[in-house]
Amino acid sequence: MPVSHSAPTRRRRWSYIGLVPIFALLALIAWAVSSPIGSSPDDDYHLPSIWCGLGDRPGICETVPGHPDQRAVPNAIADSKCNIKILNVQCRTRVVPPPGTMTPTMRGNFEGIYPPVYYSFMSIFVTPNVAASVIGMRIVNAVLFVGITTLLYLLLAPSRRRTLLWTWAIGIVPLGAFLVASNNPSAWAVIAGGSLWLSLVGYFESQGRRAIWLGVLSVVLAVMGAGARADSALYTVGAVIVAGILTAERTRAFLLKAILPAALVIVGVFFYLTAGQSAVASSGFGGGSGGKANPVSMSSLLWNNLLNLPSLWAGNLGTWGLGWLDTPMPAIVSVTCIALFGGVTFAGLRSASTRKLLALGAVTLALIVVPMWALYVSRALVGFQIQPRYIFPLLLMFAGVALLSVRGRPITFSRLQVGVVAVGIAIANSAALHINLRRYISGLQVTDPNLNHFVTWWWHVPITPMVVWVVGSLAFGVAIWLALWYVAIRTPRLEALEEPAEPVEPVTRPVAAV
Repeated sequence: MPVSHSAPTRRRRWSYIGLVPIFALLALIAWAVSSPIGSSPDDDYHLPSIWCGLGDRPGICETVPGHPDQRAVPNAIADSKCNIKILNVQCRTRVVPPPGTMTPTMRGNFEGIYPPVYYSFMSIFVTPNVAASVIGMRIVNAVLFVGITTLLYLLLAPSRRRTLLWTWAIGIVPLGAFLVASNNPSAWAVIAGGSLWLSLVGYFESQGRRAIWLGVLSVVLAVMGAGARADSALYTVGAVIVAGILTAERTRAFLLKAILPAALVIVGVFFYLTAGQSAVASSGFGGGSGGKANPVSMSSLLWNNLLNLPSLWAGNLGTWGLGWLDTPMPAIVSVTCIALFGGVTFAGLRSASTRKLLALGAVTLALIVVPMWALYVSRALVGFQIQPRYIFPLLLMFAGVALLSVRGRPITFSRLQVGVVAVGIAIANSAALHINLRRYISGLQVTDPNLNHFVTWWWHVPITPMVVWVVGSLAFGVAIWLALWYVAIRTPRLEALEEPAEPVEPVTRPVAAV
């Protein structure tokens, strides 16, 4: 009887949870089309880098005779910076060159400042249609995020699945959703930062084919992160350290498994040292505060930065603007996201062990040391040079470790708590998406809630801005509700029916704390 009863229960559970990736992808596609070409940070650099990611190609990326530090790319790419900080006026009023016009630019990864993997991969999707290429790449990033998260969910043990979905639920709005569905290499840094460490934990805790697949996924995530940004290459090393703290055993089996993470450390160090960005660790970004030498003393600089450092953490949750930092979020976004992030991660501390606290302490230390050092060598105050997205992967790692269940002490939430979190995040996402759309459609001086009014920019498609906002908001709300409801409420109950009892390990084998 128990077997015949649990099979339909399992099928019903998967029929609902299986809808989450579909709705999540729809929500991210709405974000992908919510802003024009060049709207994500430094797109005037990253888009030419993508167009030239596979070398010179006629009509896509061409050398400029006599200027080895320049490349000619389609004008819509070279001139994409017109979409920042000026409410889109310049892009609407400038004289547009004929289609196919190639424009020289010095802005691009032509000297290897960034790792090449992200640009080379995205360059595969370049077509003569610039707008279609840009949107297509954003959707590819969204598909990668949803696909990798879904695969990781399927491979992890049930308790680890809860950690995965809770982490993304409280951390993705608003900056994560914007970056994942953008052309910025930070998209891959975010994906790797939120998933690699947990994939490695699952790899160490699993056996057989499941461990093999988790190992393969860990390699993919490490290459994605390290191949996108130099700082993300360092976070790859951090993810290995965190996974090691949580799962280390003095056994031959663990040492054999540790060969793969050790190789990932080598990969991360290689990408970091071969990228020009690594020079930031010693020389800083330059420009100080506001582009001028900072007049304050070093002691005052360190003290003021330490006092204001939480601004960088909170910036990922809505206190800083999206895009080129020129799309400020309303208070309903930042207050809601910060409250839910803090409340849920604090609740995760009810399940604690020495290993978990050590790992959490290591990530917390990184959240302090990494930005403080970058600000110090740049001689800059918080608010200049260093942006929240640079440390966003660390913030996701912090949330994930805080929400990791220790064996015998699961992290549980009531129906009311789950409902409050789901509704709050859905409202914050809807508000953030609406503001991001309004920013480019008409400018933020327009406060009309109907996005179909005062339209001065939109894609040449029959779908209206309001349709994008409504579908994106509803899809995100459904995805977050189903994910949290079935993982936080139903899964703990079903584990007793569906999961076999854990075997008793021999006394000669040390048992990991988590």
